[in-house]
Amino acid sequence: MKLHVRPCPILRGSVTVPGDKSITHRALLMGAVAQGVSTVRNWLPAADCQATLNALRALRVDVEQISPTELLVNGVGLRGFRPPAAPIDCQGSGTTMRLLAGILAGQSFASTLDGHAGLRRRPMERVAVPLREMGLKS
Repeated sequence: MKLHVRPCPILRGSVTVPGDKSITHRALLMGAVAQGVSTVRNWLPAADCQATLNALRALRVDVEQISPTELLVNGVGLRGFRPPAAPIDCQGSGTTMRLLAGILAGQSFASTLDGHAGLRRRPMERVAVPLREMGLKS
């Protein structure tokens, strides 16, 4: 069986999912690389998800918290991030570091991702190796 996928000019819609760390990270990052405003409802304000939120703000993505469980992410597009003023602190979030590494690899500026000692001991080569094979210079 072959599956042919054609790009669509625009993607619109909404999905309701329970508050979840994995989904929250991805919703924030997808909202950031989108163009326009994305509403993230029922986000999980756990420490790891807060690390992703803070990382996006460090990259000059405007994220407004309009209620305890609702955020507005003003997407900057795939190449609209701005260089951070300092290394991005992923705190203890491996998901933040791994997912953001892929996005930042395609930017026109260098970035440093860091975290606390526990995160520094966690394996990152499974992400770094494929990115290097695609041309990332680390």
